[in-house]
Amino acid sequence: MRLDAAAIGRGCRNRDIRTFRHLCGAELEHFRNAARAEGPLTVACTQQAALFTEEAGERLDGIEFVNVRETAGWSREGATAGPKMAALLAASAVPAPDYRFVTLTSNGVILIYGCDEAAIEAGTLLADHLDVTVMLKAPGDITPPATTTFPIVKGTIRNARGHLGAFELTVDDYAPPRPSSRDRFVFETSRDGATSRCDLVLDLSGGAPLFPAHDLRDGYLRADPGDPAALLRAVLKARDLVGSFDKPKYVNFTDALCAHSRSNITGCHRCLDLCPTGAITPAGDHVSVNAEVCAGCGQCAAACPTGAASYTLPPADTQLHQLRAMLLAYHDAGGTRPLLLFHDSQHGGPLIDALARHGDGLPANVLPFAANEVTQLGLEAVVAAFAHGAAAVRFLLRAKPRHDLTGLSRTITMAQAILAGLGFAGRRVATIETDDPDALDEQLRAVEPLATVSQPATFRTVGKRRDLLRFALSELHRVAPSPTDVIALPQGAPLGAITVNTDGCTLCLSCVSVCPTGALRDDPERPVLKFVEDACVQCGLCQSTCPEKVITLKPQIDFRASRAQAQLIKEEEPALCIRCGKPFGIKSTITRIAAKLEGRHWMYPAGDKRLEALWMCADCRVITMSEQQFDPFAGVPERAPPRTTDDYFRQRDNKS
Repeated sequence: MRLDAAAIGRGCRNRDIRTFRHLCGAELEHFRNAARAEGPLTVACTQQAALFTEEAGERLDGIEFVNVRETAGWSREGATAGPKMAALLAASAVPAPDYRFVTLTSNGVILIYGCDEAAIEAGTLLADHLDVTVMLKAPGDITPPATTTFPIVKGTIRNARGHLGAFELTVDDYAPPRPSSRDRFVFETSRDGATSRCDLVLDLSGGAPLFPAHDLRDGYLRADPGDPAALLRAVLKARDLVGSFDKPKYVNFTDALCAHSRSNITGCHRCLDLCPTGAITPAGDHVSVNAEVCAGCGQCAAACPTGAASYTLPPADTQLHQLRAMLLAYHDAGGTRPLLLFHDSQHGGPLIDALARHGDGLPANVLPFAANEVTQLGLEAVVAAFAHGAAAVRFLLRAKPRHDLTGLSRTITMAQAILAGLGFAGRRVATIETDDPDALDEQLRAVEPLATVSQPATFRTVGKRRDLLRFALSELHRVAPSPTDVIALPQGAPLGAITVNTDGCTLCLSCVSVCPTGALRDDPERPVLKFVEDACVQCGLCQSTCPEKVITLKPQIDFRASRAQAQLIKEEEPALCIRCGKPFGIKSTITRIAAKLEGRHWMYPAGDKRLEALWMCADCRVITMSEQQFDPFAGVPERAPPRTTDDYFRQRDNKS
């Protein structure tokens, strides 16, 4: 491949750029010299990463490896891919923080769930390696093995939960076989509700999976019993799942930021709706994320409006720093109209490699950006990309996704609405769903050339996703072709306002007490309701809590909201105590209460002085009642004494 060292140098400013023809062979000594020097070191080759790592020894600063061959140089347009190479190298120089792990421990206790001899055969293959139990679902005429080397029972799994090392199954129709079974299994009397605990589950039942998004459940293996090759692969995989295994803790969760519910009234439930594995469950006013079950799709973090759920592989602000470095280096190196291709390493990486080795390679303006999961990318990443000068964004997905992509679809819909409202014409954000490298090439080259912002933004910010999104939106609005102050967004957007029917609002301020972000506010000095749009996350708690049902959510983005003062929604005169003059309530509310009680309640006859107590504060009301020697039970008939058991016995004896 050809290297445009000048373009790479323009994009990677303040970096010493050197090119070689055979760095891993005849020119290896040049690498050894560079490895002995202090400071960051990047090698634009991944094929010989093991060799370079060994030669570098225990280098304190480490080495970054970047693949510019399959992603840029091996292409029909490789001669003009210098700006792209500069972008890839610049992005790799952004350090990513370490992340934590959770440990799953398996002792090798496996339950094989099947219907016929295939399950018993799988148990025979695993008996020397694992602690096997075979459970047969509605078994037919199955001949028992001559010798019993592992338990064989019958049962139907009603419910399953857990993960690698900690599965718990609820089993109906459970029964062990009789030892006297001869030509076929004969089972004891069955019972429902039995519990089975195991480390692994091998499902050969051929029925519906026991878990949602079953491919993502660690320790749960599933194969078609009629496919010997698939069955053998599952058996070999199960055999190796013994010991302790570390998996990343994909999501950090901050309870205090969660807007799920208040006072048993549900507000935001975006993460609950999107989680494909069921790892997120309600836990009082917030939700709980089971790190052992979480498969790392990241949709919860991408959709979380408050930043309570944050992705760690890498964090959102690190990802934005990488995008910034990539796009700015591309522009500095002379690149134009970059198309940002988000992909994962498991699916997108091999597809790009295949296109480079057997096809025309990626176009020179396509910048591949690898993520752990493309669904972890939120609205802030798309908005920041266009602010930094991207012309279009494409998400590379599998032809048959492993889990639901509703969260990503919502992100794309919101991004397209914002971009269209700011004057970015054309189909700016979309998906490419394919497993074929030629189809990928065809769709990338079919993307129409679109204009970018005239001057890319250079902002660099840190913080939670909410802060990143707000800042990226303000910068995009600043550099957009046609800045618009207010843009309507689809339902479910994390930005917006509320509308309040002030005629029906009684200023009870229930909405203020449940608002998790302080978007709704009161005033301790007077009856007033205020709203700060910049703080609203559209969780819906105010709408659900309002007793008068006068609040409606209004998803939108108002670019003036960050600079605007709190909006006054409703204000009324306070009710002043007629005895001490202290404000104690809302005048209109007290007036309505007095009108409803006067002459309609036995305590408040029409024209009675007792009505004055309604216009007093709590302290003065007690004093007045005491001065008037008011007895609330006067005139009320004496209550009959409670009947005891002896009364019933006495009544029975008198009748007899």
